[in-house]
This record gives sequence, C-alpha cells and structure tokens, in this order.
Amino acid sequence: MELLKGKNILITGATGSIGSRAARLLAASGAHVFLTGRDQQKLEVLAGEIGLPAGRFLAIDLRDSASISLLKDRFYESLPGIDILINAAGMGILKPLENLSENEFMQSIQVNLLAPFLLIKEFLPFMKEKKRGLIINIPGILGKVPMAGASAYCASKYGLVGMMQSVREEIKRTEIRITNIFLGGVDSTFWDNIELRVQRDKMILAEEAARSVWFLCQQPSSGVVSEMVIQPFNHQAI
Repeated sequence: MELLKGKNILITGATGSIGSRAARLLAASGAHVFLTGRDQQKLEVLAGEIGLPAGRFLAIDLRDSASISLLKDRFYESLPGIDILINAAGMGILKPLENLSENEFMQSIQVNLLAPFLLIKEFLPFMKEKKRGLIINIPGILGKVPMAGASAYCASKYGLVGMMQSVREEIKRTEIRITNIFLGGVDSTFWDNIELRVQRDKMILAEEAARSVWFLCQQPSSGVVSEMVIQPFNHQAI
C-alpha cells in the first residue's frame, strides 16, 4: 500500500458529508490536502479543524472554467504538485422526467459532468508529465444502475463514467490510476432537499463512505482498483 504521508491531494466537494470526512482522514494520515467547495464559511471551519493554512482552501463554482483556472493557480502556489484528485462534489435532482425542467437537467450535467471535465483538464497535464497520479470519482450506484425518477442524475453520472473510460485510454502507458466509487444510498446531506421517501437509517454511513475514499488513496503500487461498489444490504442491485 502507498503511504499517504506527504501526498498532495485536492478534494472538491470538501464541505459535503463525504468530502469533509475524507479530508479529516487524509489530513490525519499526513497528507497535504487542498480543499474546495461552495461554502466559504464551512471551508474555513473545516480548515481550522484540520490545521490548514489560509492558502490551502478556496470557495469557487466548479462549473466556471475561470474559477477552475484560479483554483489551479492557488493550488500550485501552495503545493508543488498534485498526487491525488478527489471529485467529491455533486448534486442530485430526483423527479419524474415530465416534472424535470431544462434548467434542472442542465444543472445536473454542469455540476456532475462539466465540473469534473474542467478539473481533470487542468490537473491531468501535471500527472501526465510525471506519469503518475490518482483520480477518484464518485459516480454513485446511479452511474451504473438506473433508477426511476433519476434521468438527469443518471445522464450526468453515466456521462462521467464514459468520459473517464476514454481518459483511461489516453493514459494507459502511464502509472496514472482512475478509480470510480459506486456508492449506494449514503446517509448524507444529499437527501436533505430530495422529495423522495427514503430510509436513511438503512443507508451507508457518510463516515464509512469517506473511509472508502481514504482507503482507495492507498492503492498498491503494482496495481489499480478501477472501481469499488458499496451498497446498503437492502439495496443490493448488482
């Protein structure tokens, strides 16, 4: 297993349930983490809890290419290179297709697909130059198995999986790893604004989901974990 101590890690969605917990675990393991998310206040609180300097977090809109460029500049001002990129940002809109607005559909595509594209476009070149690195995405189980009422979410997450499969072909002569985590229902803030009856008490705990991210940051030097599937016992679909 590769050690985390001294690794330079960018975490998007760091103010979310999974991202914030992963940040704590990785920082406690000796990694140099850089955090980004939408909520400046939450970023400041989290950075204070794990002892990050002021230059190692930035609140931005990941859908904006200029903001992503600023993020890259700030990241390389504070850290000499990137070892691991964790895409933990995302949004979900779950409703029947006929009730889904064009704006809601495009929001899902922009946050769940466009944002990872912009991030990888900016940070992959450094990994290609070094021929090493790790990109972790969290498509969720709906990036593999569809669900009624999740047409926008599935479209964005299936798109993310397809995009990363293509990127794999571009980097197969390097030691850059790409790992997708297909999580089933996670008891997180994702569900706070979802108008859908769910049993959150039977879902995966956010802490355990974050621990899977932490674990996958330590893959064996001789191989790659291409994907990991974790589901609640009552949602075993595959």
